[in-house]
Amino acid sequence: MSGEPDALAVVNQLRDLAADPLNRRAIVEDQGCLSGLILFFDHPNPQVVYSALLAVRYLAECRANREKMKDELGMMLSLQNVMQKATSPGETKLLASEIYEILQNSSSTEAEQAEAAASCRRKAQFFLGGTNKRAKTVVLQIDGLDDSARRSLCEEALLKIKGVISFTFQMAVKRCVVRIRSDLKAEALGTAIASTKVMKAQQVVKGEDGSEIVIPFQEDSDVVVEQNMNLPDYLPEDESPSQEQHKAVTRLGSMQDGVSWLSTAANFLSRSFYW
Repeated sequence: MSGEPDALAVVNQLRDLAADPLNRRAIVEDQGCLSGLILFFDHPNPQVVYSALLAVRYLAECRANREKMKDELGMMLSLQNVMQKATSPGETKLLASEIYEILQNSSSTEAEQAEAAASCRRKAQFFLGGTNKRAKTVVLQIDGLDDSARRSLCEEALLKIKGVISFTFQMAVKRCVVRIRSDLKAEALGTAIASTKVMKAQQVVKGEDGSEIVIPFQEDSDVVVEQNMNLPDYLPEDESPSQEQHKAVTRLGSMQDGVSWLSTAANFLSRSFYW
């Protein structure tokens, strides 16, 4: 294997860094990272495309980033291409559509900006990168996740659970992707969402054939939800990022800019963030 960085590994690292609200401004302000993510919207590996989109979706949660992201060369056109591409998976098209709508309607009131800033401050107290080896990811399909008010209720419920590391919402498909400690049962998330009285969660898993299966949580579950009484600044995290050794390196053919950007992004990660 050559010494070139793995496209999926680099994009995943940027995605995980973008999940932390404290990193989002730095990533967008960097000269190469945002343009590099856009470049990978057209990557032949659908996992790279989805991971790049998810990273951009995280970045778009910071309202201060949106105008710059919208004006970035190729951003809106590339999102449209993903949405219209016949080979794009349905979930990828929905995510691209959600990002496009957010950036297209990037103007907002001062009240909305204040609310977003407060939300970022709350989340910054417990968000981690995606490299914690003692963590697992749970995808929730949430019935009733219809608007920002319901989302806030959901956030508050998840914030109270001891063992939740981070989460992100995909409002277009009424889903929440939650990273939790490996010793926390997924049923605890379902119990917490049900405690809102207006929403109900089900778990989304992959079947053997790759299709999605939605599994309801037991309504009479006796799982005890241990709550955070005093949130620490950060939960403990392993310093070494996990590597997906089974993923093959995908070359970009004649897209030499993409190959060179991988090295640029890898250098950006190493010089700008502490793992």
